[in-house]
Amino acid sequence: MQSCTAERNTGLGISAITDQIYIAAHPKSADVETIKELGVRLVINMIFHPPARGFSQPPLRLLTLRTFDSPWLPIPVKKLEKGVKEALPVIADGGAVLIYCREGRHRSVAMTAAILIGLGSSADEAMQLIAEKRAVADPYVPYIQRQIRGFEQHWRGDD
Repeated sequence: MQSCTAERNTGLGISAITDQIYIAAHPKSADVETIKELGVRLVINMIFHPPARGFSQPPLRLLTLRTFDSPWLPIPVKKLEKGVKEALPVIADGGAVLIYCREGRHRSVAMTAAILIGLGSSADEAMQLIAEKRAVADPYVPYIQRQIRGFEQHWRGDD
């Protein structure tokens, strides 16, 4: 597999959702320097596999929020909230955030949507932006969409 620089916009590599928010499939150690060059300061790991070496070395900080990609075990809203609360100060300080899961299709997409909601987007705006910017992303799969909408209600205090 090529480095994330070559894959940046091909789907399974890194996709820029905004200037400060990136989604990726499980990155490799060889991608660390490129990720740093993107201005990433926080890496959010949404899978059970340990991250590649280098993702917790400064200036990067690693947040691991192990979740499943399953309709029977939805991503807990509290984990989405934790990720948002860690990401917002990084973004406010001018840093970027990289969120990854195994394929960059569901778990990382739900977390990215939650961060966008935390920044003021609606769930619909967040899902549309992600779908436009990352071809393999599927925020509309029912169990992921349900968690994104549930997070929006929670974040806005409607739950």
